[in-house]
Amino acid sequence: MLLSSSIAGKVLMALAGLFLAVFLLVHLGINLLLLSSDGGRAFTAAAEFMATNPVIKIAEPVLFGGFLLHIFFGMMVSGQNRAARPVRYQESNSSETSFLSKYMFHTGIIVFLFLAMHLADFYLIKTGFIAPPEGIAQHDFYSRAMLLFSNRWYSFFYILSILVLGFHLNHAIQSAFQTLGLNHSRYTPALKLAGSAYAIVITVGFSLIPLWIAFIPLTRL
Repeated sequence: MLLSSSIAGKVLMALAGLFLAVFLLVHLGINLLLLSSDGGRAFTAAAEFMATNPVIKIAEPVLFGGFLLHIFFGMMVSGQNRAARPVRYQESNSSETSFLSKYMFHTGIIVFLFLAMHLADFYLIKTGFIAPPEGIAQHDFYSRAMLLFSNRWYSFFYILSILVLGFHLNHAIQSAFQTLGLNHSRYTPALKLAGSAYAIVITVGFSLIPLWIAFIPLTRL
C-alpha cells in the first residue's frame, strides 16, 4: 500500500513540514511587531487581520491538518526506521548519520510539547476553551504576550524550546529537499546553506522577542 511505504511517508512528511516552515516565517513577521513602541497597535492590527480574514480562516484548519500530518508521518517513518535496524545497540557510523538526524524524533517530541503549551496560552484562549487572565480581554494577544514574556522563567523556557526547534529545523529543511529529489552536487550545498540560514533566522527572531520584553524595558505609548 502506498501510504504504508517509507518513501511515501517521507514525501508527505516533507511537504507538510515545508508548508509549516512557510507559516513560521509569517508568524515570526507578525510577532516581531511586539517589539514596536506603539503600544501594540501594529501587532493588534496584524493579529486582527489574521483573525478576521476569510482566507486565513480557511487556511487555519489546513495548517492544523498539515501539522497533524507531519506528526503522523514523522512517527510512522521513525517506527519504520527503527524496525529496519534490528540491532538497536549498534553504533551508527558518524559519516552516515549526523547528530541532528539521529535525534530528529526526540527534538520533534519536545517541539510538539512546546507547541501544545503555546496553543493553550494563546489559541485556546482566543477560541474560548480557556478563560483569559483576569483583566485581559479574550482577544487581547498583545497584553497576553507582554504578561507571559515579562516572566523571565517563562521566557527562559520559551527560548530553550525555540533553540530545540532551530536544531530540528536545521536538519528538517535539508532533509525535506533531499526527500523531494532536490539533491544534486551543483545546488545541494546552496540548499543546505538555505536550510541553515532559515533555522538561524527562526531561532534568533523568535528568541529576540522574549529577550527584549523580559530584559529590556519597552517604551509603551
